[in-house]
Amino acid sequence: MSEDTFTWHSEAGVPRPAKLRDVDDTLKADAAFRLASEGNALVWRSDYHNARQLLSAMARRADRKRRREAPASLLEAFHLHRKQQAERARILGRVLIPIEGDHRIALPRAPDVREALAEAWGPAEGRPALVALRELLGLIGAHEWRRKGVEIQALGARIHPHYGVFSPVRGEYIDLIAKAPLPSTQLAFDIGTGTGVIAAVLARRGVQRVIATDVDERALACARENIERLGLASQVELLRADLFPSGRASLVVCNPPWLPGRASSPIERALYDEDSRMLKGFLAGVGEHLDSDGQAWLVMSDFAQLLGLRAPGELEAWIANAGLSVIARDTVRPRHPKASDRDDPLHAARSKEVTSLWRLAPHSK
Repeated sequence: MSEDTFTWHSEAGVPRPAKLRDVDDTLKADAAFRLASEGNALVWRSDYHNARQLLSAMARRADRKRRREAPASLLEAFHLHRKQQAERARILGRVLIPIEGDHRIALPRAPDVREALAEAWGPAEGRPALVALRELLGLIGAHEWRRKGVEIQALGARIHPHYGVFSPVRGEYIDLIAKAPLPSTQLAFDIGTGTGVIAAVLARRGVQRVIATDVDERALACARENIERLGLASQVELLRADLFPSGRASLVVCNPPWLPGRASSPIERALYDEDSRMLKGFLAGVGEHLDSDGQAWLVMSDFAQLLGLRAPGELEAWIANAGLSVIARDTVRPRHPKASDRDDPLHAARSKEVTSLWRLAPHSK
């Protein structure tokens, strides 16, 4: 397959491969790992399930290559972990699957991925494509999440995340928003709505009007579908905006990415907030969008502080410098499996992590 005959898809932002090599079932895992490590993109031409087995075998080899000595600090452990994960992703991302122009995979025992690809890429354009098997598996998994949904106890219903939109699997922060006393039920802003889950919770709690913003069109489409499915379209307005809509509200809620740092791919932007841009922007601007008796609710984990990515007291200083006072701070411990996984390289921080709902108001109140 020459470079000009296929469309290249990479949600992770990986450049179009320069060296393509057709491979099949005769390729052993050691040879595949070596070729991929040398920068070769391996275009699979045999049984689909055998490609998955090859990828798993290559993953085991990548994991064995990881440095085992203990880092000097949690911050060093974090940076080492990211570096190793990036290298692992680069190597495993070089096993490619050919996609037909109608979004079919013409390999033996391949699943029907046409619906999943249409959701992620849009309608088939009639041109063959290549995609990393690792990314394809994530895309298929995201399609299943979208189909089944994520149970949200506070809603008594499911939220259906779209591909590329951060899934609300960490429900503890939603529980905090569901229980905190509302300053008013007239108008609320949900900044960076994502799947729309916070806007939906506020609407279900009786907020008469919620304006939910996001800069990502995928997120807005996802939120719109969820809001309509839940029967809340008359209460929730969706708006494309970088942070705030115009006007003031009695409540402004934001759940920004929790880790300061540069996202290594577009899909990581839900996790990493470079230079804490969104967090600082929210704190600096929220006072201008609050009613005289309004509150700003900020959802944050202290994971960044535990890792050494944010200094102790730094967040509190930003809050004070923005002219805001802390009315209350509601906290909860995470319930996700990694919090208790002692084999996780960042377990020392995860085991102590606390998620907080900071309830803030202007100093003048």
